[in-house]
Amino acid sequence: MSKLVILNLGKGNLHSGFSFVSVQLFYEKSVEERLEEGNSQWNQLQGNLPASPTLVDLYRRWQLLYELIYESRYINLGLRQSQPSDEDIKIHDADVTHFSDVDFYEVCHELQKQIDIWLDAEEFRHIERQLRMQLSSDDEIRFIIQTEDILLRKLPWHLWCFFNDYPKAEVGLSSIEFETITQVKKYTPQVKILAILGESKEINIDADRKILESLPSAKTVFLVEPKHSELDTILWDNQGWNILYFAGHSYSNYEINNGYIYINKNEHLNINYLTNSLRKALINGLEIAIFNSCDGLALAQKLENLHIPQIIIMRERVPDKVAQEFLKHFLTNFAEGQSFYLSVRHAREKLQGLESEFPAASWLPVICQNPAVISPTWEKLRGKTQEIKKYISHSSQQIKLSYKIILFFSLVVTIVVTLIRYFGLLKYGEIKVLDYLMQMRSLESEDSRLLIVGADEKDIRTYGYPLPDAVITQLLDKLQQYQPAAIGLNIVRDSPVPINDTVNHRALISHLQKNHNIIAVCAFNNSPEQSISPPSQSPEIQVGFVDLYDDKEQTNNQDTTVRRYLLSRSENPISEASPCTAKYSFGWQLAYQYLNAKKIPVTIFKDDWKFGTSIIKRLEKSSGGYQNLDARGNQLLINYRHTLDPIHIAQQVTLRDILNADSDRFNPAWVKNRIILVGVVAPSVKDPHQTPYGEMRSLYIHAHVVSQLLSTVEDHRPLLWWLPKWSETLWIFCWSLTGSIVVWRVKISLHRSLALSICSAILYGICWSIFSLGGWIPLIPGIIALVAPWGVIWVCNAVYSRLYR
Repeated sequence: MSKLVILNLGKGNLHSGFSFVSVQLFYEKSVEERLEEGNSQWNQLQGNLPASPTLVDLYRRWQLLYELIYESRYINLGLRQSQPSDEDIKIHDADVTHFSDVDFYEVCHELQKQIDIWLDAEEFRHIERQLRMQLSSDDEIRFIIQTEDILLRKLPWHLWCFFNDYPKAEVGLSSIEFETITQVKKYTPQVKILAILGESKEINIDADRKILESLPSAKTVFLVEPKHSELDTILWDNQGWNILYFAGHSYSNYEINNGYIYINKNEHLNINYLTNSLRKALINGLEIAIFNSCDGLALAQKLENLHIPQIIIMRERVPDKVAQEFLKHFLTNFAEGQSFYLSVRHAREKLQGLESEFPAASWLPVICQNPAVISPTWEKLRGKTQEIKKYISHSSQQIKLSYKIILFFSLVVTIVVTLIRYFGLLKYGEIKVLDYLMQMRSLESEDSRLLIVGADEKDIRTYGYPLPDAVITQLLDKLQQYQPAAIGLNIVRDSPVPINDTVNHRALISHLQKNHNIIAVCAFNNSPEQSISPPSQSPEIQVGFVDLYDDKEQTNNQDTTVRRYLLSRSENPISEASPCTAKYSFGWQLAYQYLNAKKIPVTIFKDDWKFGTSIIKRLEKSSGGYQNLDARGNQLLINYRHTLDPIHIAQQVTLRDILNADSDRFNPAWVKNRIILVGVVAPSVKDPHQTPYGEMRSLYIHAHVVSQLLSTVEDHRPLLWWLPKWSETLWIFCWSLTGSIVVWRVKISLHRSLALSICSAILYGICWSIFSLGGWIPLIPGIIALVAPWGVIWVCNAVYSRLYR
């Protein structure tokens, strides 16, 4: 985007300070819009600047050293000046040996440092801060400084650190008073250049001529050492000129504030003598004046009084080689389509490559600008058809944001993100975020209502595997003595073990039938062929299915983590009969037994289970990060207990600890009124399942679910919950709107990135805080919605710019 910044320093100076300083920020407009409405002012800032006598003294020293350097090198390099411009500076032969280039560069560095210090004054700092908030590093910026003070005009403003952050910004000078001009546009297929080649003593003006002759789509008329009358006549010519170029010798007299150019060997012309002819040339379309000669600031001030749109001069004495290189780079950039200001900046910066031979060469070129006029392009000077009607500036090639546009972009982003989410493209990322948030929670203690009896490797070596019916019966007899609330036998026993030991198997079945707090298991494994039957003749109300479901199908085989748990199921009447007919899960059965013993009711509320006063909300087709979920049955989103070691969700003992009466590793008090989960934990018996906490055996997953249900009822530990669909959409819209507002109001890319990063951190903090209360809020869709407006607006600007190029 193209912007115009005008820094008005008023009548102040570096000796007395600046009691009133104003900065105006404008969008650049097309010619037609500017004539109809004037500049579109975006913001105006006010402040002041302190005096800086140090800067005055430092500049005087810099100028003296600069003059000494070039006086000492005059014979070798050639200067485009015939006499000193500042009569206050007296140079003696003896002085030439009293300095070195190192001294000069130290003064250059100190001058730059003092400029930054001065402009970082507290009285002015808020202005710079506001400017940086409104400007982007991608903007093309015409930064115009309004002042009549000649010393302020001589300062190297481009050294201000502000310009380092804006690579497409260039500084220009302007009078405090200016006005719009009316020109007669005479468009031709070529840019019309009037080149005045003045006195060329000790300089090579032919090099300038060759550069001008090589320009594409340009018609250049050369006046070589013309007389005053000849120059005056051609400026009056009604054909008009787009560019006026002068090469030769010149100087400024600041005592009378006037400039002189040597048009031939005998005439050095006061610029006032060309006032009428230049005014006529201006009416006929003159837009750019270039004085590629020494010390042109006084020249520029006189030309500004005529309101010439753009003037380029050299602020000090300029070596011939520097003048030629600047002209070559500037005209090449400008003719290739770069903007006027950007062409000057790039050409000026390239002069730094000459500074080992010509110190401070890149400090010399400066623009003097009429702020009422927009800078032309080479194509506009050529008079292309589309430019005749309207000059489309860089800013007009971008969508101008308003609250309506911002609202529209926010809605578009919300719709797109919601659709992407609906089709499951964010599902994998969202459930991984769920895992991460779960792992980041604070630690919880082990659940004292559970006891896990696990057969480890030593138990298997001792009792055999599969565990014999006799061993299991003995274990159950022992546990029942200590009055457990429920025993969950997570061991498949659909046939006798050993296979011919029917006596002990019948004893085990009899034990199950007599003790109603024992829960056996079966599995339907999604097909009758793979189903596992419960123990024969065991009561159905004492059987729970142990099937676990991972997210493999939900993530297209990307993830096998167990996050959901089927509490109960409804039998499918059209499915094949399965030997596992249990309607309730292993975990549900154990929780029911425990709560029933405590007279806590378990009922159905609408389609959800109600344990005591707690409603266990079932997963639906769209639940949190799950989209298009197979939500058949009553599924629970597992809220794993975050213990120091997730498999140590409760106290654990081995079979031998219980079966050996003299074991000091078992206390009967650990059993009373607890839920006992019995299973195999030996690593040689494979039973791996992925969870948010890593690999875990099914026995432990069932224990986590039982603990979750009991903790919800008795400890009021929150279940995992999610927002309804409309709330999630509103949430996404809010963050999309936030991102759009940041893009709208923060113009600098670095600041914009920082602002979006801060907003992302706030978004994460909110999601984390809500998750600590059990809420699963869309984090990834929120971040996408926050950042997407920047990309959407960038793409729209690119398309819009291409359409109107």
